[in-house]
Amino acid sequence: MAELQTPIRRNDNVVVTAGKDRGKRGRVLKVLREKNRLVIEGVNFINRHTKPNPQKNIKGGVMKREAPLHASNVQLVCPECGAQTRIGHKLLGDGRKVRFCRKCQGVVDK
Repeated sequence: MAELQTPIRRNDNVVVTAGKDRGKRGRVLKVLREKNRLVIEGVNFINRHTKPNPQKNIKGGVMKREAPLHASNVQLVCPECGAQTRIGHKLLGDGRKVRFCRKCQGVVDK
């Protein structure tokens, strides 16, 4: 299966556009390229039941943690205009390929 490309990278600020957490904003903690999914800080919590393991100093019980969310259900938040936006790609004069906001034309990559 081919690896899917998403224009969203780690540490980008995104807003959830679909699902139970629609409207929430968060920072991308992890990008799972093989499954086209993202782990976002403070979004899509699940209850994880863990067994105690004294060797690894893990207490047992129910833990809350973020679960991966499909990349199609989020949009990038532009750092310049603060709006959720689609992303374009362009070449700058110095030869760098950067992502830019489709609304304000501001460069997302610094």
